[in-house]
Amino acid sequence: MLSIRLLRHGKLHQPSYKIVVIEKTRPPKSGRFIEQLGFYNPLTKEKQFNADRIKYWISTGAQPSDTVHNLLLRNKIIEGVKVAAHNIKKKKPGEAEPKPAPEAKPEAKPAPGPEPKQPKQEEGKGEKVKTE
Repeated sequence: MLSIRLLRHGKLHQPSYKIVVIEKTRPPKSGRFIEQLGFYNPLTKEKQFNADRIKYWISTGAQPSDTVHNLLLRNKIIEGVKVAAHNIKKKKPGEAEPKPAPEAKPEAKPAPGPEPKQPKQEEGKGEKVKTE
């Protein structure tokens, strides 16, 4: 199955992405793609798309990733509904998670062991009392 996705390149902390057609099973950083369809630089917001080739690959069955799909929608290359790129589950304010009933647990007692040592005073030292 073919996929249209982003291929990262650029320096550390300076990302730039190629938009490529690649086999879905290949690792993203392999660099062995079928065709480059454009590029996207998120720092400068510079982007370029080959719209004809993108439409061709989608018509042959290539599936764009969520991020690429949203980029193509923003630039009016394809039509449709924006896809959630990240699956973050939000709790509704009215709903509360069911909490399990607290179980009665016996209080934990400290394990018996050696008692802490107190410093000992040596018998031979200290003040000597003279007895006459």
